[in-house]
Amino acid sequence: MAEFSRVLVANRGEIALRVIRALKTLGIESAAVYSDADIAALHVTAADRAYRLPGLYATETYLDISKIIDIARRSDSDAIHPGYGFLSENANLSRLCKENSIKFIGPSAETLEISGNKLQCKRLAEKNNVPVIPYSKEPIEDTEQAAKFAQEIGFPVLVKTVFGGGGRGIKEAKSKEEVKEAFESSQREAKSAFGRFAAYIEKKLIKPRHIEIQVLASDDSSEVLHLGERECSVQRRYQKLIELSPSPIIDEEARLRVSDYAIRISKAVHYSNAGTIEFLRDFESGNYYFLEVNSRLQVEHPVTELVTGVDIVASQIQVASGKKLPLKQTDVTFRGSAVECRINAEDPLSEFAPSSGRIEYLHFPGGPGIRVDSSLYENQDISPYYDSLLAKLISWGETFEQARQRMIVALNEFKIAGVETNILFHERIIQSRSFAAGDLHTSFVEESKVIDQLREEAATHSEDSYAIAAFLLSKNQFIENARVSSISGSARRIQVARREKKSTGGRFIEPL
Repeated sequence: MAEFSRVLVANRGEIALRVIRALKTLGIESAAVYSDADIAALHVTAADRAYRLPGLYATETYLDISKIIDIARRSDSDAIHPGYGFLSENANLSRLCKENSIKFIGPSAETLEISGNKLQCKRLAEKNNVPVIPYSKEPIEDTEQAAKFAQEIGFPVLVKTVFGGGGRGIKEAKSKEEVKEAFESSQREAKSAFGRFAAYIEKKLIKPRHIEIQVLASDDSSEVLHLGERECSVQRRYQKLIELSPSPIIDEEARLRVSDYAIRISKAVHYSNAGTIEFLRDFESGNYYFLEVNSRLQVEHPVTELVTGVDIVASQIQVASGKKLPLKQTDVTFRGSAVECRINAEDPLSEFAPSSGRIEYLHFPGGPGIRVDSSLYENQDISPYYDSLLAKLISWGETFEQARQRMIVALNEFKIAGVETNILFHERIIQSRSFAAGDLHTSFVEESKVIDQLREEAATHSEDSYAIAAFLLSKNQFIENARVSSISGSARRIQVARREKKSTGGRFIEPL
């Protein structure tokens, strides 16, 4: 495969901008795509070329394979980088790229079909002596069969989708009576998110830790190396919120063992390019169990980049062009600790409901060890059509504690006005004693009572307008000369007005 002259970035927002920047460092031209909602997006102006995808919804724009292939051909792009989400794990896109002599920067269609089938992956893991959680070996046809198998392996269980990802379609059942609703709820969500449904039953581990291994494989799948682990145990509804590398629980022996599992599975599915092999660590036994393969770049890849010094996105592009892996396993070293918080446009006190609106004010944090991956800017409209991710805030330190303290300062500095965000939620999590001690598990958010704490703070601060205004400031919702929502979407509103600065340089907030 020859060097790429131009690459089409088939995504939007933060990740599209991230890929375009990597292409620039490699001296490769970029072509962007944009929906009608994204006409003013930063990734559009950052690219060398930009092509319109008529429409607003993802299904008619970023998920339309025929349009993506057509633009790749019209733009004379040598390759397509799918980012994450959207078409990043779509075997049909990978196959059509090959048919049109366009390089897909990711695994082959055959690998994507295998890795996208969670049941098939589990069977391969067992075949290669990688431990798996007890599960139904075949798809579950109906609620009666689901209830029967659940009783055999013991409650609680999870109803999970064979295809798809991102935590969608995963439903818990604690008794036989709950299986029917879990099965039907999983079915509804999966059909809505993925357009198809097939389910299996898996034993639910109590308070497991979510550990994943970043892998990088040559284009012919002959070589595979790992870049260490990430811990993604801080989640809500099976969706990751905070990630860190390395994991506080992993020692060198465990790292070698789990990374060996990951490489075995990667070779079993003939993996190429960058990907992630995910595991759960059982709280009681300490054993690690294979969970699934994520056949794409992960949202949380920056924490690995900061502790290894490897540019994973640039490596993806180079590997896809036929170059050798950028380093050998013995060259991979780990330095310090990194933490990532996903900053979303959502309201933690309203069941994390998505928030849309215009960014009235924006201030990114900075300082030693701080990285912000975002395509956000002031006066940008946050639409309801796509994912709620606004930015990824990453801190690095020589130790986990230094990275944690830097993250606390950065979260406090991060100011966004115009939409609800989860910034204060993250700040409370990072400040908690349990997080500081590295005592993490997938039920951490529920057990931490952070939401209850925020509600109590909201109730306390609602006693007078000065306190409400101060709380809004801490919640990153300060808008000068504008009417803003008060605490987390409640009906109460206050007017925040700015008066001229006094000699002290301070601000006066006038209550109603």
